[in-house]
Amino acid sequence: MSRYLETAIEAARAAEAVINRYYHGDFEVERKADASPVTIADVECERTIKRVLADAFPDHGFYGEELGRESIDADYVWLIDPIDGTKSFVRGYPFFSTQIALMHQGELIVGVSNAPAFGSGDMACAARGQGAFLNGEPIHVSGVDEIAEASLSMGNIATLGASPAWPKIGELVGDVHRIRGYGDFYHYHLLASGAIDAIVESDLNILDIAALTVIVREAGGDITELGGGPIDLESRTVMATNGRIRSKLAPYLAAWDEQRDAPRG
Repeated sequence: MSRYLETAIEAARAAEAVINRYYHGDFEVERKADASPVTIADVECERTIKRVLADAFPDHGFYGEELGRESIDADYVWLIDPIDGTKSFVRGYPFFSTQIALMHQGELIVGVSNAPAFGSGDMACAARGQGAFLNGEPIHVSGVDEIAEASLSMGNIATLGASPAWPKIGELVGDVHRIRGYGDFYHYHLLASGAIDAIVESDLNILDIAALTVIVREAGGDITELGGGPIDLESRTVMATNGRIRSKLAPYLAAWDEQRDAPRG
C-alpha cells in the first residue's frame, strides 16, 4: 500500500510542476461538449500523471478526466482528475486541485488531493488502513455529535434547490450551528481535519471525489451518496460526515431520491 501512495504523491508533485508553469499564464481555453472548460494544462497534467503511474505499474488501468479510460477492467485502476476546478484555475484563484485515487476491484484504497496554489500548498493523502494526512501531519475528523453544534458545508446546490427534498434541506440550514459553502477539494480537507463536521453536495462525478473518499474515511469519517448508497463510478452526489452526526443528518435528506433528483451525465 505504501508504494501505491508514494507513487501517487510523486505523480501529484509532477503535475504540480506543470500547473505552476501555466497558472496565471497565457493559454487558450476550450469548451467540452458539456460546456466545461479545458486547457493545455489539464491535458499535460494528466499525461504527466499517467506516465509516472504507468512507469511504476504497467499493468494498471486508468480512468482520466481528459484522456478517458484505458484497461478499465484491470484489477487496479487509477482515477485521475488532473485539475479539478479548471474554472478556478482559468480565472486565477486557488480553489483547484489534482485528484488521484487507486481502485482495487471496485474498492477505493489510495487517495491524494493536492492543491498547489492554495496558500503555501495543501496536500491531503491516505491509504487504506494507514490513516489520513494533511501536509505530512496526521488528521482526524471532529468529535461533534449534535446537529445544533455542527458546521455544514454545501456545494453545487442548484440541483438540491430543484428537488422536492429542498424544503427539508432548508430546515437543516437553519438547524446547524454554521453553514458554509467552501466547495471543491477544500471542504473535504476541512472535514477530514476536524474543522467542519458535514458536507452535502451535488453535481459532481467520481473523479472529483474518489481520492477524497479515501481521505475522509481514513480520517474517521463516512461518505456516501445523498441517498445513502455507496460511492462508486456512477456517483453524482455526496453526504459526508464525521460519522457521529450521520444518523441525525440523514432524516433531513430522506426525501432525496437518487434516481429522481441526482444529476445525470
